[in-house]
Amino acid sequence: MDKLKGIFAASITPLNDDFSPDLEAIPEYLAFLAGRGCHGALILGTTGEGPSFSLQQRSQIFKASVTVQEEYPDFRLLAGTSTPSLDETVKLTQAAFDLGLDGVVVLPPYYFRKSGDGGLLAWYKYVIEKSVPQGGKIYAYHIPALTGVDLPIDLLQRLADNYPGKFAGIKDSSGDQQFAEKLGETFGDELSVFTGNDRLLTHALRHHAAGCITAIANLISPDLRVLWEADQLHKSTEASQRKINQVRETCEQFQPFPPLIKYLVHHFFGFPRWPLCPPLEDLSPINAEKVSTLLNLS
Repeated sequence: MDKLKGIFAASITPLNDDFSPDLEAIPEYLAFLAGRGCHGALILGTTGEGPSFSLQQRSQIFKASVTVQEEYPDFRLLAGTSTPSLDETVKLTQAAFDLGLDGVVVLPPYYFRKSGDGGLLAWYKYVIEKSVPQGGKIYAYHIPALTGVDLPIDLLQRLADNYPGKFAGIKDSSGDQQFAEKLGETFGDELSVFTGNDRLLTHALRHHAAGCITAIANLISPDLRVLWEADQLHKSTEASQRKINQVRETCEQFQPFPPLIKYLVHHFFGFPRWPLCPPLEDLSPINAEKVSTLLNLS
């Protein structure tokens, strides 16, 4: 598989009223994303409420997701396989590759937050050696505001050196512009670096990023795709970036993103008002009315 690049949505996960995955709705929703310009999607990341589901449920979601490729064979699928458990992360990663997903995105273990870089390196090495097959690709997921764990450049470099081809890149959701620059300076075009912050897309692309994986791509993937295409042709992205920033800045007033995105895809695109797995709660009626007034996504 070639190096991944482009616009990826951090997909929501459709649920039934009992909080079980709506397996029929999952490929339908992914087809919606594919039809709106996404190159692919991350399944069961933060926006997809990944840690809220059991291993069995997550495997069911992976299996349902790959059916979208019957209609959209070029639509790439990444699986969030992170858990604080080393054994469960290995099993989920194996399941994702066995089911044919294109890669996995893995958080650092987020319970023992001060374990040190040596422990993080040993953890990722074990996951790679035990569960990433030849030709499989693993991406580190850097979101320290959520996990409390930084993934330093030196650690990423050691993984890239030790596992060329298998360690394929990083989703950087730190929102740190300087860190985005360092990733570009260090890895250039060697790894697929995806920004997790839409406001940094132009900046990241100018520093060798491969694209983005974001929650907001559920809403404005056509605009993100226009920016990405313009960058590929070395054209100005300024107007597109301003438009994207306005949406991102509005959405950031109503975090966390899973309730917001589920409400907005219902309100603007006609999907069911899918529930959220507790402890996440629905967007309040006051905030739902407010954000609907501030945004125009139809």
